Amino acid sequence: MQMTLTALPGIPLIRPGDDLAGLILASAEQGRIEIATGDVLAVAQKVVSKAENRLVDLGQIQPSEPALKLAKEARKDPRLVEVILSESSEVLRVRSGLIIVEHRLGFVCANAGVDHSNVEGNETVLLLPENPERSASEIRESLERATGASLGVLIIDSHGRAWRMGTEGVAIGVSGFPALLDLRGEPDLFGRTLEVTQVGLADELAAAASLVMGQADEERPVVHVRGFPYPLREGSVQEILRPKEIDLFR
Repeated sequence: MQMTLTALPGIPLIRPGDDLAGLILASAEQGRIEIATGDVLAVAQKVVSKAENRLVDLGQIQPSEPALKLAKEARKDPRLVEVILSESSEVLRVRSGLIIVEHRLGFVCANAGVDHSNVEGNETVLLLPENPERSASEIRESLERATGASLGVLIIDSHGRAWRMGTEGVAIGVSGFPALLDLRGEPDLFGRTLEVTQVGLADELAAAASLVMGQADEERPVVHVRGFPYPLREGSVQEILRPKEIDLFR
C-alpha cells in the first residue's frame, strides 16, 4: 500500500465569496496533479469559513449578562465569549483562558472553534462553517462536475485532546468519505474475532493532512490525497461523534 499527500500550491488568501473549487482546480493544474477517481481533498476549515464569510467584527458585539459572567470566570473578552456562546449548545468546562463547549454541530471543542489566528484584523474572529458537511458536498460536487472523477472531500480543523498535549487535525465535515470503519466481526492476525475495533478514518486522514498543511504561516490549506486504502462511500461526521449516553467523561 502506498498513499501520497501533496499540498496544492498557490492557493491565495481567501476572501468572502471566493470559489474554492475553482481555486483548487487551478492549484492542482499548477502542481501538475490530475484529479482522479478515488482521490480525496482535505480542505482547511479556515479557508472554507472565509469563503463563506463567517467573519465576525467584535466591535459590533454587545455581550449579554451570561457572557459577562462567563468572561470573568474565563478571563476572556466578553464580546468573544458572547460569540462563543452563540455557537454553542452547552458549556462543559471553564478555566482561565479556556472554555470547553459542545458546539451546536454536536462535537466538543475549545471556544466553539472561534479563532483569531490567521485572520486579518485585531477585532475580527472567524467562526466554523455554518454546515461543514454541506460545504464539503458543495466543493465535492463542483470538483466532480469539472473532472468527471468520483472523489471524497474532508473539511478539517485542529482540536485539542482531553488526555494529551497538543492539537491535531480532525474532520468536522465529510462528503463521499467513510468517517468510520467498523471492523467488528473481522479476524485479527491470529484468527480471533474483533469485538470492539472501530477506526476513525476521517480523523486519521485529517491528522495526516494537517501535518502536511502546517499550523502557522505555511499557506497550504488544501491537501490532495491519493491511494486511500479503503473504498469511498457516502459518510457523515455524525458517525464518529460519541453519543452522550455512552460518553463516560462528559
